[in-house]
Amino acid sequence: MNLIDIDDFDVPQLHRVLDTAAALKAGEEEPPAHLDGASLGMLFERPSTRTRVSFEVGMTELGGHAVFLGKDDIQLGRGEPIKDTARALSGYVDGVMARVKTHEDMLELAEYADVPVINGLSSEAHPAQTVADLLTIREHCGFEDTTVAWVGDGNNVGASFLVGAAMVGLDVAAATPEGYEFNPDAVERAEAYDGDVTIGHDPDAAVADADIVYTDVWVSMGEEERRAEKVADFAGFQLNEELLAKTDDAAVMHCLPAHRGEEITDEVMESDRELIWAQAENRLHGQKGVLVELL
Repeated sequence: MNLIDIDDFDVPQLHRVLDTAAALKAGEEEPPAHLDGASLGMLFERPSTRTRVSFEVGMTELGGHAVFLGKDDIQLGRGEPIKDTARALSGYVDGVMARVKTHEDMLELAEYADVPVINGLSSEAHPAQTVADLLTIREHCGFEDTTVAWVGDGNNVGASFLVGAAMVGLDVAAATPEGYEFNPDAVERAEAYDGDVTIGHDPDAAVADADIVYTDVWVSMGEEERRAEKVADFAGFQLNEELLAKTDDAAVMHCLPAHRGEEITDEVMESDRELIWAQAENRLHGQKGVLVELL
């Protein structure tokens, strides 16, 4: 199977991935027994810190091997169709993790590959991040009677999180500026699960009952020319002490990289509220859970 978005897992599978990630993190299993000799092709059309390092180190710690494939290092960068790259890679590796510019490219890669394909980020989804997010929440406060507020852009990270959170029974209250709402398909998929999903445009209302407040950048890769426009559109959506004072000591998450002073203040990033660095570390453990499940 592939992991193109988080609900490619069913609910029991998602919990199993989280269980595996937690057990590996705690040292309750010996990782090298899992993927001894397996190889993962890592295809990157966009730059990365956490995705690249977490998958590469994860494969090594599980006894396997990862091969970095930048678009300019292979024929994809010279115009080879994705479907041809997918077919060729399938003859060499046991799985492909890809970070691509468009979701359509991710779907084409999965269609033509004969090995599992893991979405390391596309324009519409980031399920690898969601696994780490859910592992972090599970460690911090558990899933029962927990509410998470999403404040900011209804982007790929937020869409995958919205669905994943609902799958494990979390209540999610989301606030996005008008014009930056979630894809209706993501909302519909999230609403099909047990978690209570509330979508609106008021950050104060979204965080009122939150145990955790989560945000992401306002200006994503490739949108740099829209920075001034988006910063103006997102006025009032910054995670700062004023907004967090409206919560009952809610913790803070951010998938990184952060634009300090835009979607989140330096003060909040460095405060006792943050779960950001535990969340970043959990990319490694979460990715290992995904790799064991799929490879």
